Amino acid sequence: MNQHTAIGQDHRTRILDAAHRCFVRSGFHRATMQDVAQEAGMSAGNIYRYFSSKDQIVSGLCERDRADLASSFISLRSAADPFALFEAVGRHHLVDEPRAKALFALDLWAEAARNPRLAAICNDFEQDIRNRITDFVAHLVECGQAVPQLDADALVELLLCMSDGLLARRAREPSFDPAPHVAHIGQVFRLACAGAFPSLLSAPQGVPLASGGD
Repeated sequence: MNQHTAIGQDHRTRILDAAHRCFVRSGFHRATMQDVAQEAGMSAGNIYRYFSSKDQIVSGLCERDRADLASSFISLRSAADPFALFEAVGRHHLVDEPRAKALFALDLWAEAARNPRLAAICNDFEQDIRNRITDFVAHLVECGQAVPQLDADALVELLLCMSDGLLARRAREPSFDPAPHVAHIGQVFRLACAGAFPSLLSAPQGVPLASGGD
């Protein structure tokens, strides 16, 4: 059983890698299961033993990325400098990963706008990222490394918007270097946790935050 499991996992990995290359090269819409089979050096029938559709392959790719994200976040809670490690996690996913990942993400987002099944997969994946960052911010608050009135939801949405923008720019512009911008995002995160942005703070009930005017 262990040998069969290992072989099955190897085949799944082979299919996912082949599908990713096909989707990047031809686009999700144009790539076919037959294309994936040819890229993987397998028969179409064998492909369908593991994945019933392209949507299911995308789900498999997202699950693989989720596992990578989970391992990235595990060490954040025990880090001597969690802010530096958080920036390193962002650098790993937004800079160190090949540009093909950004190309695939941009194509997938476009398809998700027309395909409810893909939209659900993308939304579920993004919610997982949102939850992980929100939990990390809550940990920083508990440890006294972030102000207690920090609006974690607003901060996480801002971080997601900035990281999505970096992925889109990297996909559109082959010469674009996301590295310095990841450093900027890391600085924004540090300052936000220190309470430097009033718009990212939640006032105690019945107590309005001071505005920048007057």
